[in-house]
Amino acid sequence: MYKKIDQKDIDFLLTILDKEDVVIGDDINEDYAHDELAGEIKYPEVLVFVHSTEQVSKIMKYAYENNIPVTPRGQGTGLSGASVALYGGIMLCLTKMDKILELDEENLTLTVEPGVLLMTIAQYVEEHDLFYPPDPGEKSAAIGGNINTNAGGMRAVKYGVTRDYVRGLECVLPNGEVINVGGKVVKNSSGYSIKDLVVGSEGQLAIVTKAILKLLPLPKKAISLLIPFPDLALAIDTVPKIIKSKSIPTAIEFMEREAIVGAEEFLGKKFPDNSSNAYLLLKFDGNSTEEIEREYENVAKLCLECGAYDVLIADTDERNESIWSARGAFLEAFKASSEIDECDVVVPLDKIAPYVEYVYGVGEKFGLRIESFGHAGDGNLHIYIIGDDKISVADFKAKADEFFDDIYAEATRVGGLVSGEHAIGSGKLDYLAKSVGPTQMKLMEDIKRVFDPKMILNPGKVCYKL
Repeated sequence: MYKKIDQKDIDFLLTILDKEDVVIGDDINEDYAHDELAGEIKYPEVLVFVHSTEQVSKIMKYAYENNIPVTPRGQGTGLSGASVALYGGIMLCLTKMDKILELDEENLTLTVEPGVLLMTIAQYVEEHDLFYPPDPGEKSAAIGGNINTNAGGMRAVKYGVTRDYVRGLECVLPNGEVINVGGKVVKNSSGYSIKDLVVGSEGQLAIVTKAILKLLPLPKKAISLLIPFPDLALAIDTVPKIIKSKSIPTAIEFMEREAIVGAEEFLGKKFPDNSSNAYLLLKFDGNSTEEIEREYENVAKLCLECGAYDVLIADTDERNESIWSARGAFLEAFKASSEIDECDVVVPLDKIAPYVEYVYGVGEKFGLRIESFGHAGDGNLHIYIIGDDKISVADFKAKADEFFDDIYAEATRVGGLVSGEHAIGSGKLDYLAKSVGPTQMKLMEDIKRVFDPKMILNPGKVCYKL
């Protein structure tokens, strides 16, 4: 279906890029054959590192004219196979497009290239007393990948997700044409929102080469609460009550003791407390300690009334860092110890507790070890199955498939969706199809074909298989 890369294609790429930015065949590092979970391993035929919109445009125009598949890639920290070159061709890596282009303090916007790291953005704007709220767990992810997956993170319960902070985009279409959508304006009802279609499209509709991000004034204070509970069900059941109290935290996370112990071992440092079976981790921010205290005191009292053992206040930078670094290390700790697979379903808040109970029941039926944590404040649950030396890789994967079929179907049944923030890629395509049905899948594929009639840009992901 697609043209295979030959010497003529390589010669063309070398007219645009320096030799060190074109990597061919066996010289391509294995890291570029998979994403963070390494579920599917496929190598591109050629890997190119681009430095400008002009280079991206020329490569896409050539690829379109010659029917060559192109897979955009950032840091490769995704978890669903969206940045894997399923059909070979060109992998177009944007990590060297990593400039912060403009800070506009009058309009509270930051203009960046797609390769700028999330942690770089956070640090840069904080130095100017400003704040970029989206906070995915992987701080070394590039902003382009965050935009392509509409990344959420821990602060979504109060501040929303990446789409809420993208004001404008410069994009290269599959045929090489450069377009600008959105801008620095606050309101926009000027036709269909192409910008919002591109956000979350996983590099299938266009390649983002520049983004205008909305900023907020930096909150002056932040305090975290670590709240131990006798069991996970009781902890999660408390979350809707916290939301209804109208004292909305910046983040509401849940975690189990096993995940905490694993993170302690992985990081080599102790968590403030690991004696309870389950925990809620809350963060409050505001402009004064007094303002925050008014919020968290109500919530602390509520949690104790709901059966919490205690409320531990992390009101110093050191305590905050120890808690949140452990929370951020859960996935890496799991990966370091075992074969794993994961899903990140999202369900209505009032369904979190019964859904988690259901998941553990299914895990027990299949004889699988289950670990879970996630963003309880927005119903986004990260559920991991953990292998061990008692089960072969083949048996583990077979059981994993059955397990995920069951729990994704249950998520749909209770009004949820199959991905809260890790997107679809190739790994969840079938689950998405079962969840939303043929009409929505056809609508998405039709949109894809309008942008990309030759289906060369990141093919085989999200809404269709070849």
